[in-house]
Amino acid sequence: MFGRSVEYKTADQIAVMRRAGAVVAEMHAAVRAAVAPGVTTRELDLVAREVLARHGATSNFLGYGARGASGEGGFSGVICTSVNDEVVHGIPGGRILRDGDLVSVDAGAVVEGWHGDAAITVPVGTVSAADAELSRVTEAALWAGIEAARPGARLGDIGHAIATTIRAAGDYGIVEGFTGHGIGTAMHMDPDVANTGRPGHGMKLKPGLVIAIEPMVSRGSPYTQILEDDWTAVTIDGSRAAHWEHTVAVTAAGPVVLTLPT
Repeated sequence: MFGRSVEYKTADQIAVMRRAGAVVAEMHAAVRAAVAPGVTTRELDLVAREVLARHGATSNFLGYGARGASGEGGFSGVICTSVNDEVVHGIPGGRILRDGDLVSVDAGAVVEGWHGDAAITVPVGTVSAADAELSRVTEAALWAGIEAARPGARLGDIGHAIATTIRAAGDYGIVEGFTGHGIGTAMHMDPDVANTGRPGHGMKLKPGLVIAIEPMVSRGSPYTQILEDDWTAVTIDGSRAAHWEHTVAVTAAGPVVLTLPT
């Protein structure tokens, strides 16, 4: 939903978000370099923590969703590591990556109270042609959605661009139940940014809006279930999935991606 909590940023505020986004991009670069058969997802999380510490940034993932003063239930990593049929919110731990795995790495950072959020999908060793194509299609859909994020366009135009790209590429599942989101002084804000949509429908995009666009695509079913850890979403049919995301500012000159390397 969207409403009064939609937050429009000034150019100076977007500049700080760009700094947070650059930290996220560096986290991804470091984690991508560390991905290899035999590495655990906990080791990837430690790599990302080192990047945050080096920049004096904080994590918007660590402790997210905590309940009560004890912090019960809060997310325990600074990145999400979702492997193979895990679509999103995989918890870093003792899982050992193996040749042929596909791991999606969602990362976030906070600088001076402003948030950045992005995700990449990384092959482990040599992956199948089908898995490589799944990741390529998902990333292409992300960029199609970004291109649609222009002043005067509507939210439905973004979802339409994403879905059209995916459907044109083959018989893929556009994962249901998860969307992109507004982002700024909090990681998750209005509006929701769906991965399907009707062109010309939804909230009008205005300069100063910053959103996280994040298609999640499977090689099979669009439906997921949550594991017993209360976080990890897996495809209901066990098919592999990919996840790509960027934080994007809508400006008078068009979309500006804030989570690219500087």
